[in-house]
Amino acid sequence: RSPAGMLLVAAGLLLAVAAGGRGSPAGDQESPPGSRFVCTSLPLDAASTGCPLPPVPMQGGALPPEEELKATVLQLRETVLQQKETIGSQREAIRELTGKLSRCEGTDGKSAAGAWKNEVGKGKDTMGDLPRDPAQVIDQLSRTMQTLKDRLESLEHQLRANVSYAALPSDLREMLQRRLGDLERQLLSKVAELEDEKSLLHNETSAHRQKTETALNALLERVSELEKGNSAFKSPDEFKVSLPLRTNYLYGKIKKTLPELYAFTVCLWLRSSASPGIGTPFSYAVPGQANEIVLIEWGNNPIELLINDKVAQLPLFVSDGKWHHICITWTTRDGMWEAFQDGEKLGTGENLAPWHPIKPGGVLILGQEQDTVGGRFDATQAFVGEMSQFNIWDRVLKAEDIMNIANCSINMPGNIIPWVDNNVDVFGGATKWPVETCEERLLDL
Repeated sequence: RSPAGMLLVAAGLLLAVAAGGRGSPAGDQESPPGSRFVCTSLPLDAASTGCPLPPVPMQGGALPPEEELKATVLQLRETVLQQKETIGSQREAIRELTGKLSRCEGTDGKSAAGAWKNEVGKGKDTMGDLPRDPAQVIDQLSRTMQTLKDRLESLEHQLRANVSYAALPSDLREMLQRRLGDLERQLLSKVAELEDEKSLLHNETSAHRQKTETALNALLERVSELEKGNSAFKSPDEFKVSLPLRTNYLYGKIKKTLPELYAFTVCLWLRSSASPGIGTPFSYAVPGQANEIVLIEWGNNPIELLINDKVAQLPLFVSDGKWHHICITWTTRDGMWEAFQDGEKLGTGENLAPWHPIKPGGVLILGQEQDTVGGRFDATQAFVGEMSQFNIWDRVLKAEDIMNIANCSINMPGNIIPWVDNNVDVFGGATKWPVETCEERLLDL
């Protein structure tokens, strides 16, 4: 038997079984052995008429080309989906046909073939037109679907091209131009703002840099001055204060003040050739008492020591233009005092402001006599010369210690007022200079 005849028989069996299955609840179950199948021939155009392609409706010319393309694409997509469903259903039919055909060609081939011949003799002639090969049908459907897919892609591409490059309506073009103009103006405005901010930042940076450079230059100048000052003095106490003119504005000031004292010792080196009188080497004034402690040589009077405005004349002679070491001691007990010059005691006395404690918190001035606290200087009472190593202790030093200081045997800074550079300020043209060593000053004696 030829393959075409077998396919014809199989198609007839499929139709018979399908008809029997619809009438019986068990129609989809396997037929029992010995059951017969009725085979019916199919016309040649059965395959082509089973899956007709829906025609693509044509749109009227009233719609725009873009709308027609969109409608065509949607219709083609629907056609593709329908073809997919048709292919799926025909695949199921082929599988069912193949199963039925296997049962027709059972182990008892001869009896089944005879029965088939008898049944065919009674029924329709199936040796006429043969049905198409299912594989060919599937292949044709596949080609049709691919063609539709290609047409769909071509239409989509054409639609995109038309939308992209078609002439836009005039109002739409104007709107887009306005938008572009607005965006361009906004961009230019933002660029201008950024340029302004950049300029302001540059100006602020320049001003800040200029201020920084000015501050750094000032610091460098100050450091240079300090370095020169430090290099001038080998030690913090190796300097002198020079007061070359008799004025009321040249003076030095001790930064520290005195505490309350019941005894003291004041020592200093001085050199003066002024006449008449050397003036006022130092003065200490407190509120309510400008002459709390004063050492002065004024006019033709001898050197005097004033404590609480009380006076004692001292047997000291230092106006010969040479360096001299002067020490004065005082105690509130009976107001006793002592005067030393170049280490030797030249005078002593008592009843100088006895039982009067030295008041604290006053101002200590070098080179001027104070009429008020820290001021009202008198040029006729100003010191003219140089002085150094001004020290104050809060006790009466022994004569031996005073001799050793005057001979430069020991270095004893004052425990109340020591002679150090950062504790002495000069004003009005007074200056601080490096001083010769103690041994060299002694050569001047």
